Amino acid sequence: MSTPWAEWDHILKIDPDKPLVEGETFADVCQTGTDAIEIGGTLGMTEDKMQRVVDACAEYDVPLYQEPSNPSVVIDSPDLDGYLIPTVFNSTDPFWMVGAHKEWVRIEDGLDWDRTTTEAYIVMNPEASVAEYTEADCDQSAEDVGAFARVAEKMFGQEIVYVEYSGTFGDPEIVQAAADGLDDATLFYGGGIGDYDSAYEMGQHADVIVVGDLLHEEGCDAVRETVEGATDAHAASTPN
Repeated sequence: MSTPWAEWDHILKIDPDKPLVEGETFADVCQTGTDAIEIGGTLGMTEDKMQRVVDACAEYDVPLYQEPSNPSVVIDSPDLDGYLIPTVFNSTDPFWMVGAHKEWVRIEDGLDWDRTTTEAYIVMNPEASVAEYTEADCDQSAEDVGAFARVAEKMFGQEIVYVEYSGTFGDPEIVQAAADGLDDATLFYGGGIGDYDSAYEMGQHADVIVVGDLLHEEGCDAVRETVEGATDAHAASTPN
C-alpha cells in the first residue's frame, strides 16, 4: 500500500512552544516548499499551542500532521492529515515503547485509526531533550541501529523508522546502516540539518529529511535551502 511519506523528501517540524523568526508568518512557513508539516515538540506542549499552529497553517496546501509528545496534547481536528505517534525503540523505559500508547487509546472518543501511524524512533543524541525525556540508551553502534531498523519493520510492521539526532548532525554511516536494514519502510532522519550541504549529505542516506530548530532560529530562507538540498540528493540518487 502506498503511503504519502513514500513520496516526500522533506518535512518541516514546527515546535508550538517556540516563536517564529521576527517578521515571519505561518504563511511564509507553508511556502518553503516542504512536503509536509509536522507539529510537535518535547517540552511545553499544550492542546492550545498545538491548535494555534494547526489553525494558522490549515488554509495552505501543505499536508499537516501532529506528532504528540504525550496523550494529553492530542487534538481532534479535521485539518490534520494524520497523527504520527513516536514509539522509542531504544528507550530503557517501556512507557515510551507501549505504555504511553496504552493511554493514547483511552483518550476521549479514541484515536482516529485511519489517520494514525506510529514512528519507530531510534534516538541517538544523549544530550537532546528527547533522549532525556524518553530515557533513551543512545550508545548504539551502526550495527545496532541497523538491527533496530530491521526489527521495527519486520517484527513490528513499522512503516516509518526515524533516526533522531536532535540538536546535532548525525553519523551518516549509522543512518546508512538503518537504511540498509529496511526493505519497504520509509527512513526519516532528523538532527543538525542547517543548510543545503547538510540536507544534501544526509539526503543520500535517508528517504526523508526532517528540519525543525532551523525554522525557529534562522527562518524560512534557511529552511528553503534544506528543501533544495534534500530534493537534489534524492533526484541524484534516482535512476533515470
